[in-house]
Amino acid sequence: MKVLVTGAAGFIGYYVARRLAERGDEVVALDNINTYYDVRLKYGRLGELGFAREEAAEATLAGAAGGPSAAGHQGRSGPEGAPLTSSRYPNLRFVRMDLCDGEGLERLFAAERFDTVCTLAAQAGVRYSLTNPDTYISSNVQGFLNVLEAVRRYPVEHVVYASSSSVYGIDTELPFSEMTAADRPASLYAVSKRSNELTAHSYAHLFGIPTTGLRFFTVYGPWGRPDMALFLFTEAMLAGKPIDVFNQGEMSRDFTYIDDIVEGVVRVLDRPPSGDDTWDGRRSDISPAPYRLFNIGNGAPVRLLDFIEALEAELGVRADRNLLPMQPGDVPATWADCTALEQAVGYRPGTDIRDGIRAFVRWYREFYRP
Repeated sequence: MKVLVTGAAGFIGYYVARRLAERGDEVVALDNINTYYDVRLKYGRLGELGFAREEAAEATLAGAAGGPSAAGHQGRSGPEGAPLTSSRYPNLRFVRMDLCDGEGLERLFAAERFDTVCTLAAQAGVRYSLTNPDTYISSNVQGFLNVLEAVRRYPVEHVVYASSSSVYGIDTELPFSEMTAADRPASLYAVSKRSNELTAHSYAHLFGIPTTGLRFFTVYGPWGRPDMALFLFTEAMLAGKPIDVFNQGEMSRDFTYIDDIVEGVVRVLDRPPSGDDTWDGRRSDISPAPYRLFNIGNGAPVRLLDFIEALEAELGVRADRNLLPMQPGDVPATWADCTALEQAVGYRPGTDIRDGIRAFVRWYREFYRP
């Protein structure tokens, strides 16, 4: 397949782009390389994909908004302003672009004629949405709409997009099932992701675009995001600083290892929905339109205090815990029912939390060399 992967300098996008390139797909990786967190991580991931920092920073399409020219890189990127070719994977190319650049996206779709789109680019973070709401509307709502509009003009076989367990909001019926309404969000981040799901359904219904939304549950692992608990805790504990533990530690999360997420994404990508004629007018996970929603989680929630103890054991460091009340936008527990995913693609995540933490700590020590 010829696949567009957006958010390719991000945590999940990096792994998905690499996996697809390794299996032989022709991949165009896209990212705006924003400064929400340390760009060294983003350029580090791109480096692993075979894109040098200096070249990736300038790999914009000719005439695209919001970036420098790609002049000077014709040896790797072909015509001036075309996507940059990886030095590691000849079937992988990169373009620096923001999804809010609708005209640039349209030029990219017109030139590449993708078979499939896997759009993982988004403004992440629940707490950040409390102070920067506009970013979530522009990046997650308008950016996603721009992708669907480009697909409408240049049809593809399947659009797979990142949603989030955050859409379940303040719902307390566990485990979370895709069949529930998910209409009581606890943050604007959750609103933006639920908006993606509803917009995807309307485009599937109106224009016959096969869309599948993936509700990710607390993804962690090597190359993970530095605003996530595992990264924050590891950084603080190795520096001898206290860690902030919200809700007095009485929370649980369905931590899902990155390799499990990627396996689920790729399996779903290969199976476009065709619509379900058994729909009874009530379920929210299926539709007569070519539309599906899946949870991707470990299906085994872990108490935050147990998570911290597992990290302490791996680091050989006792955490100084700063116990705090619940943060606005947080929820006390998440737990994924992955029955639908298993039935549809024959896969259920299952990496043990201790194995996942061990892999992360090994990567962290190597990358930062403390």
